[in-house]
Amino acid sequence: MQSSRHTLQRIRREYIRAKGGLYTLQSLAVALVGAAILYKWGLEVPLLAGLAILTILGALLYLGWAWRSVRQTDLQQVTRHLNRTYPQLEESAQLLLRETSELNLLERLQQQRVASQLQAVLPQKHSVFHLQKKPTYLALGIAVLVAAGIAALPAASIADATSAAPLQLDFPDTPAAVADTAVTIQEIKITVTPPAYTGRKPYQAEQPNLRVEQGATVTWRISTNRPARTLELVLNEGKPLPLQSQNGRYTLSRTFTEPALYHIAVNGQKSAYYTLEIIPDEAPAIQIAKPEQYTEILFGDPQRVTIRAELSDDYGLRDANMIATVAKGTGEAVKFREEKISLGFKGQTRNFSVNKTIDLQKLGMTYGDELYFYLQAWDNHRGYTRSETYFVQIEDTTIVESMDDLTMGVNPVPEYFRSQRQIIIDTEKLIKERKSLSRAVFEERGNNLGVDQKLLRLRYGKFLGEEFESGIGPGGGIPKGEEGHGEEEHFAGDGHDHPEFKDETSVEALLDPYLHKHDQEEAATFFEPAVKAKLKGALAQMWEAELRLRTHRPEEALPYEYKALRMLKEVQQSTRAYAAKTGFDPPPLKEPEKRLTGDLSKIKAPTERRTIETESKLPHTREALKWLEKQKQGNRYSQQDVALLERAGRELAQEALAKPGSYLRAMQDLRTLIADINANRILCQDCLMTVERAWYELLPPAKPTPQKQGVTRSRLGRGYLERLGS
Repeated sequence: MQSSRHTLQRIRREYIRAKGGLYTLQSLAVALVGAAILYKWGLEVPLLAGLAILTILGALLYLGWAWRSVRQTDLQQVTRHLNRTYPQLEESAQLLLRETSELNLLERLQQQRVASQLQAVLPQKHSVFHLQKKPTYLALGIAVLVAAGIAALPAASIADATSAAPLQLDFPDTPAAVADTAVTIQEIKITVTPPAYTGRKPYQAEQPNLRVEQGATVTWRISTNRPARTLELVLNEGKPLPLQSQNGRYTLSRTFTEPALYHIAVNGQKSAYYTLEIIPDEAPAIQIAKPEQYTEILFGDPQRVTIRAELSDDYGLRDANMIATVAKGTGEAVKFREEKISLGFKGQTRNFSVNKTIDLQKLGMTYGDELYFYLQAWDNHRGYTRSETYFVQIEDTTIVESMDDLTMGVNPVPEYFRSQRQIIIDTEKLIKERKSLSRAVFEERGNNLGVDQKLLRLRYGKFLGEEFESGIGPGGGIPKGEEGHGEEEHFAGDGHDHPEFKDETSVEALLDPYLHKHDQEEAATFFEPAVKAKLKGALAQMWEAELRLRTHRPEEALPYEYKALRMLKEVQQSTRAYAAKTGFDPPPLKEPEKRLTGDLSKIKAPTERRTIETESKLPHTREALKWLEKQKQGNRYSQQDVALLERAGRELAQEALAKPGSYLRAMQDLRTLIADINANRILCQDCLMTVERAWYELLPPAKPTPQKQGVTRSRLGRGYLERLGS
């Protein structure tokens, strides 16, 4: 078996060479990019140099780890791979690694069989291991293209971009003839001091377009090549703000709470427009994950409630607490007590997690009491947020309902009655929560709903003369076990109709004391027959719903509950009384005297006249658009047109305050057009298009005017219209 072992060792060497070659190409692809960066920029850009060195070191470490893991491949792994790849070896290639003297007869026969199969299989394949080489070659090709692209870049492009370039302002109004002798800005620094509520330190702006916190103080410090006659900051085309001169440097500080557009004017020469946007202070955010908005604590459950919430703010929270209100008692005797509960908030933080368990017994709550609570938070500024109100109720177990009370009719002054709609809502809630309830709790709640349905049925049944449950539902309507409850004894003189019989020993005379003859259902006259029929049908539906609720089938009871509700609404609509409206009764017209007489002598035309002058919006913008149309047709401009463009530019600046970034390009192009007119140059055509588009967006939409839908051109149509006119 030495030849088979030599074959396995050859396969292992081929695998190590192939896998190691792929790992080498992958490492080369990564290192090639880092080498190209070092070759192009060297150590001129520290950030890029450090990134390139880390890339090369990472590629070398990866290559070392890969070769180490590949060289750890042994012959056992080779045999397992052969077993998975070639079914002819019958999962027995590992027998080739064992000595023949250690094998039994069956294993020696299998070893010889596998050795012959291995010699037959290997010449058919060029390579035992099928490695995925395409991803490696693709990564190497991409790395070569990236390295070539890096080599083609100019050496100073990224170096200049990564270095901290000083701020520069563009002055398009400065004529080229006086550019050398004009006062120029050598250095400008813009310092932003955030307000105290942000907790941030002052920082230097990297560009003239600013985006600062609400209430931040912005300070401009400008140095010029020679003293300037005037150096001003213009906000929103308003009154210029002069910069104060201190030792050859000009300084101006201003606090901003609203967005603005600004430019710098040096000796009357205006810079381009720049934006100043405001980052508003957001109010704190409160997200309550637990409990639900309404929670009921059942009998036997721990009288505790766990509150889990997340409080956050963009700059930091200042305080947070919980306001809890305990309601005790019922009816007019209810009492409220409000308490402030700490959430354990300590110090200022941007995010705060609430995980607090409240013991309701420590708040003095007992069965039937309710707890209303909400969370509130304040930030470091003026932000305040309050969550929604959450309800926690402890189930009241002190109210005991006896069967005698359920069968004695309706309490004349009931404390609480469930409506049919509320029974439907509770039934749907019971169906939804069925999987999460135990069988005993589910059956108890279903039976309670059946009791509520019975009480409501008895309440409506009194309008049909049904003091008890006779005649309701199939089979008389009296549940089994409740036949004897509610009946009262009658005697002569109680006000009822007890007839006298000649034969006191007859069957009618003997049964008469035991019969309840007054207020029979068929003799009730409270409603009309049609309305009474609908109400009787509603009571029958309530009976069917009660039957299924008490037998723990709420899904089957729901259709009957909906039908009972619909029939009750029909009864309510049919019992409404309507009264005719009363109003002014005009006198009758004298038709024979006035009709078709054509007398208009007493009709006078109105003489009142009012002149309403409509104020034209954006008048200078409209005039500027007309000027732009003339320029597009090739007309010559004059120096007087600068004033018109200045006035239209002020209107554009006023409208652009709400969204300064949208009109910044138009404001800058307008400044370029003014500079071209002052320098007597050809107007920038792209600037004309940009400014025209911005001005058209400012104009309000045109009012619709009546338009002629079509023109009749045929001779027949014209003749018809002429005859109509004559």
